[in-house]
Amino acid sequence: MAARSLEIGPAGIRAARNIEILRIERGLPQRELAARVTALGRPMSNTMLSRIERAQRRCDIDDLVVIAQALHVPVPVLLRGPATA
Repeated sequence: MAARSLEIGPAGIRAARNIEILRIERGLPQRELAARVTALGRPMSNTMLSRIERAQRRCDIDDLVVIAQALHVPVPVLLRGPATA
């Protein structure tokens, strides 16, 4: 059986960037957002969050849902692309 690719696709890259943007807009250090995610029942270190934001670690759907909760946004907000004119 062939190994599964760990390449992060366009949706994953958008989510990573949106997580970082929203975290910064809210004035949250990575450590605080990671603590919020952990408090919601999905253990996450600030290193894991950093790797997600830099698209160096895949963000599975469970992580995405809890990160959205911690940022107080609906999940689709993390997946949206740039606004078009």
